[in-house]
Amino acid sequence: MSKHAIPGYGRLNRTHKLSAAGVAAAGAAALVFAVVPGSADAKEGHDQAAVQNVKPVAFSAVDNAAKTQQDTIGKQADASAQQAEKDAAEARKKAEDEAKAKQEADAKAKADQERKDQEGASRSADRAAAPAPEPAKSYSNDLDGWIRESLDIMQKQGIPGSYDGIYRNIMRESTGNPQAVNGYDSNAQQGTPSKGLLQVIDPTFQAYHVDGTSWDIFDPVANITAACKYAAATYGSMDNVNSAY
Repeated sequence: MSKHAIPGYGRLNRTHKLSAAGVAAAGAAALVFAVVPGSADAKEGHDQAAVQNVKPVAFSAVDNAAKTQQDTIGKQADASAQQAEKDAAEARKKAEDEAKAKQEADAKAKADQERKDQEGASRSADRAAAPAPEPAKSYSNDLDGWIRESLDIMQKQGIPGSYDGIYRNIMRESTGNPQAVNGYDSNAQQGTPSKGLLQVIDPTFQAYHVDGTSWDIFDPVANITAACKYAAATYGSMDNVNSAY
């Protein structure tokens, strides 16, 4: 500081000057300290402003992260909802397909049962409509029964002959004895005697045997039918035979 800056400095003695100088120095120091705190305050204010400027940036970063997380969660929720809807649609389709298959199976089973019932009813109706089988015809075990049974067999085999023609020749040949054997005629002399109701020799009986009858030459029906078959081949019918044949 200039020495002239203090009024009346020139009139002061040395002691007074030293005192004045000390006061001046003290004032300068005070001024310096006054300025420095001001600078510190300014710095603090600057720092506070910087902090104020930083705070919005930090909050903005947090907001962006939260928004990103929310977007991710939302997308995951949407994907889960879509998957759930897809699964539900597939489950509905599967249930519909199973229900349709069951319905078709039930319909087929019902149709099959109805068809079986109809077939059963038809068979029952056919059995009811079919005439009852005729009871097996029975014949008496005598000459009349033997002739009648022989005639029925001959009719099925297409062998001609009548009751009267058969009866007449039987009575002439054996008088109705199915065990009759002629041991004195020419056939007997040749070793093949005539046998049975119509006196048939063994070779003739075997050659003209009628299917369905006994192979026993003494069986009345077998003897009659074989003799009539031979007479039909030789004379046209047993009705045309009036003597030994």
